Amino acid sequence: MLAMKPYPLKTVPIFKQRLWGGQKLKEAFGKNLPPNAKIGESWELADLPQDKSLIANGEFAGQTLAALVESHPEAIAGRKDFAKPFPLLIKLLDAQDVLSVQVHPDPQTCRRMGQGDPKTECWYVIDAEPGAVIYKGLKHPVTKDQFTQAIEDGTTADLLAKVPVKPGECHFLPAGTAHAIGAGLLIAEIQTPSDTTYRVFDWNRVDDAGQPRQLHIDEALESIHFDVTAETLPVATGGRLVDCAYFKVDKGHRMADRQLLLRLGQMQTLIILSGEGSILSAQIEPVEFRAGDCVVVPASYEGAVRFTAETEYLTITL
Repeated sequence: MLAMKPYPLKTVPIFKQRLWGGQKLKEAFGKNLPPNAKIGESWELADLPQDKSLIANGEFAGQTLAALVESHPEAIAGRKDFAKPFPLLIKLLDAQDVLSVQVHPDPQTCRRMGQGDPKTECWYVIDAEPGAVIYKGLKHPVTKDQFTQAIEDGTTADLLAKVPVKPGECHFLPAGTAHAIGAGLLIAEIQTPSDTTYRVFDWNRVDDAGQPRQLHIDEALESIHFDVTAETLPVATGGRLVDCAYFKVDKGHRMADRQLLLRLGQMQTLIILSGEGSILSAQIEPVEFRAGDCVVVPASYEGAVRFTAETEYLTITL
């Protein structure tokens, strides 16, 4: 890309079947889902060993985003020493049923256990059925022994803070937070590049083969921060939604026929929540987008976004 003109990079989604998933990503965003499959996750941007996003448009279509950034780090990311893997994992989630109670480890826990990758995340609620909830942190601080006893008693969920949610909210969940996504939610999830998940409780359900899913009790107990409650975890609805050590998330809203100038020198990743438009430059053909798209705008790209319909979007920067 150093010898070529950079352009906004759209990615090919990677679909994941989950027993709690459905077909709402097709209904909401027109995703080309396998018919009748329970698709719970659409990985919009990924750079993990077994899952790497492909470029969907333009000259570099078919190449992995990871390879493109590695060969042209300054053009895309704005610096030559850009870290690998790509430091974001972005998903769209369709939770038709409740997810397992789980936790992701922090860096200190990963080093202590000698396994896993740390994961901090946030959930932006795109749509929510009436009465939808998430489980975010604990109702009140408990000890490790108290939590262990609740696992043995089958009362783990009784310790979790059950939080009603509505569209437009963004919930930040740092590594070490015990959590679960409730049923009836469509969520954009922005996180660090890790798929390390330790399940501690799965609501006593079984998979399609009639078997319970694997739990990771010991690892979860090592990873949970037992003093983290819902009151200690921020929720935002506008402007700067998240500002943590790993990523920043801003919410944008533009009416039709409005423009947004892009900041030259800073890589930006856009998640289009609703609406449509195109990204324009004097030298490059326009790149069109619509709801459900994920677009990486290289740091060396100079242009503007033109909205052809009322549009809500998230901007992720590092």
